[in-house]
Formats: sequence, C-alpha cells, structure tokens
Amino acid sequence: MTPPLSPLVAGYDHVLLDLDGCVWVGDEATPGAAEALAALRAAGRGIAFVTNDGRHSVEEFVRKLWGLGMKASQEEVVTVGGALQFLLAERYGAQRPPAVVIGSPSIHRHVEAAGLRIVNGTDFVARAAVVVVSGYEHFGFAELRDATTAVLRGADLIATSRDPTYPTADGLWPGTGALVAAVETATGRHAHAIGKPEAGLVHAALDRLGPGRALFVGDRLDTDIAAARNAGIDGAVVLTGSTTRDQAEAADPGPIAIAPTLADLILASTP
Repeated sequence: MTPPLSPLVAGYDHVLLDLDGCVWVGDEATPGAAEALAALRAAGRGIAFVTNDGRHSVEEFVRKLWGLGMKASQEEVVTVGGALQFLLAERYGAQRPPAVVIGSPSIHRHVEAAGLRIVNGTDFVARAAVVVVSGYEHFGFAELRDATTAVLRGADLIATSRDPTYPTADGLWPGTGALVAAVETATGRHAHAIGKPEAGLVHAALDRLGPGRALFVGDRLDTDIAAARNAGIDGAVVLTGSTTRDQAEAADPGPIAIAPTLADLILASTP
C-alpha cells in the first residue's frame, strides 16, 4: 500500500524536485526517494525534475531515475542544457557563429543543436562570438586557454549555473561555478548564468505542469530555494546534499520546511 502524503505536501498540486543531493547522491537514491515519488504519483500530484546539472541529457536522467526505481518521462525533466539551447538559438542561431564550449558531450550537442559551430582547439577560437561554460569532470587547461582567448577578444560569456559544488558519495566536488570563476578571473569579465537561482527553469517546469499550487524541493539555499523565491513559489530544503540544518535554520528568508530527506518531507510520518 502506498503511504499517504505529509500534511505539508498534500496542500500542493505540483512538486518540483532538484536531482543531485535531493533525489540522489552520486549513483544512489536518497533514502526512501522511490517511495516518496510513488506516493506523489499515487496522490495525483504533478512532478517535474529541475536540474542545473548540464553533464547529462534528458534521456540519461530518465534512464537513471528508472534505474533507481523511480518512474519518469522526458517531459518531466527540465534541464539547464535545454534552457541553454533555447537561449543560444534565440540569440545567435540565425547567425551560426563560432563558439568555444567548456562542458560535457551533452552540452556540446545542445550548442550545436542551437545552430552554433564549436571551434575549440582550432584557429577560429579568437573569432568566437560566445563562450559557454558548464561543469564536467574532464575540464582541462586547453579549454580554459581557448575560453580566455575568446572572451578577451570580445566573445559573450554564458554559464549554465554558478553552483560552486555538487554532492557525491565522496563529498562535495567542484561544480560549474568553480570553472566559471577560473574564466572570470582570467578575463576580468562576468558571466551571464542561466540556471537556478534564475527563475527560468522553474517557470519552464510550471508551464509544463499547468495551473496549481507548486512546491520546489532542493538541497541548496543559494540555488534551489532562491530559484523558488524568484519564481514566486514555496521552497523546502532537504539535508541530503549541500546544506546543513544550521545553515537552513539561519537562512533569511528561509525555506518553508526543512527535512532530513525527501521521504521525510513528502511522506506522512507513521504513528
């Protein structure tokens, strides 16, 4: 039998969920996450997964969710890579300009799908109109050099987020913000970031979900809870990722709820 929702969550029509540090940490689901998601679906709540993680495609996120015992569809996953592609296509796509890209193969595909030509490691680096920065594990000096050269020659600097770290089974690892800081330090330029805490990803998720009262659940105060606030919806924080209880309780304005895990927040406590 599927457990009931907590009184808090029962008051919402939709629940938006961060992934890293909230639904999973590394390659393991957070405790009770599968049961919590199943309870939301059984209760007829709308679900959206909203992530600043640009390392993977929507399809890869869906496969991972299913692999961890959680149902999901591609329409439910809103990624910063998709938001990046939309922005680039709208702003630059008709011109097909050269671009320097720091990021995973997924980010490269989004940039190319937007109509830009990636010129990393070629003689056209200095002619790049835009530099895209998104965190991934294989960042190297050559990419930093190309990005620096392009930005100093006038290229626009766009980052998928400013998350300084992301949670893994081994602790916090450097996130996109760390790579962005390297490019900003080398060039003296400030990047335009498009992911959380900007409201765009949340608004995209809300557009897909339709009318109703929505709650955003994440593990970071500076991105997830701030994005909820910027989008005009409530935000709750779980402590399985980057935020401690002391930090959450000291936040002003703070989340509407603090829970040890996603399951603790979503599921009704047993007598």
